[in-house]
Amino acid sequence: MVKQHEQEFPYAIQDVEPELAAKLMVHYTGERTGFVRVGPKGYFFPHKYKSHAASYYNMPVRSGDVFVNTFPRSGTTWAQELIWLLKNNCDFEKALEIPLNIRFPFLDFSMLIHPELARQMYEENDDDEEKLRIVEISNMPGFEKVNEMPSPRFIKSHLPLSLLPPTLVDKAKVVYVARDPRDVVVSVYHLCKMHRILGAPDSFKEFWNWFIKDQHHCCPLFEHVKEAWNLRHHPNMLFIFYEELYENLRFTIQRVSSFLGTPECTEEQIEKLCDHLSFEKFKDNKAVNHSLLSKINFINGDHMFIRKGKMGGWRDYFDSEMIEQAKNWFTDNLSGTDLLYPSMKTTSSH
Repeated sequence: MVKQHEQEFPYAIQDVEPELAAKLMVHYTGERTGFVRVGPKGYFFPHKYKSHAASYYNMPVRSGDVFVNTFPRSGTTWAQELIWLLKNNCDFEKALEIPLNIRFPFLDFSMLIHPELARQMYEENDDDEEKLRIVEISNMPGFEKVNEMPSPRFIKSHLPLSLLPPTLVDKAKVVYVARDPRDVVVSVYHLCKMHRILGAPDSFKEFWNWFIKDQHHCCPLFEHVKEAWNLRHHPNMLFIFYEELYENLRFTIQRVSSFLGTPECTEEQIEKLCDHLSFEKFKDNKAVNHSLLSKINFINGDHMFIRKGKMGGWRDYFDSEMIEQAKNWFTDNLSGTDLLYPSMKTTSSH
């Protein structure tokens, strides 16, 4: 039943066929029920999305909101921290003190936590009040969490734009970050190995073959990116590439600041931002590296949320067959578009 002032969710949600779901759940161990595909593009999500879809779509947007929207592992955390600092007068002390997922919450995180796993997390942490509070916050639906936040709100989402509120880009500022899809796949693979709520096969090649068949959270990747790319000229949309952050952080800081309308940074502030956002500092920064989730045993073993962060790391994982598959994947999905990743401009081996 649609609540007053809410729109009907406009897309069909189909269960993934049971045989495929069972096969995937052998390795995607965080999911215990199954998966769904959404709309004409067939976006792939855990089963819990069904009960949250309309609430994400109808979430009230405020004019002061700033959203970071990405396909997972595309530079989201980097962009979040930069944006928050620019909008908060480069308050590095506060940024180090308050975890990023409190300052800049992940709208769709609770959708990833299967109810059975949530019960396990409560049981495992029921002897510690602080840990129980972290479990509680993690399980709270993001659309409820952000409704309680004062403005200006900073919100992260991996949902494609078509599944977010239709008024989003007209009312809020949206920064979309895209990254070379080959590096994305490698990074997503390691994230899945790290997180109890996700899971992945031992073989990267097996994971790759599932991914390019759009059998993973938020896929199809190129459709996700193209939705934002097609809106890149909207005055409330800033589309940036991870590679731009990596290769020219100083210029990207100025570009993001100009988009957000924040005061021009002093030379000292830019130097401090570049240092604070440097990979070495970032991976050791407990406020951004999911230290809260480690406390409640969400993280498997000694995996790190901020891993290597380099460009072109996919070359260490791809064999000749996968390189050829990637070429075809790019061609099939980008022909007829003017979307060109920076890494495609600089090498001829793609």
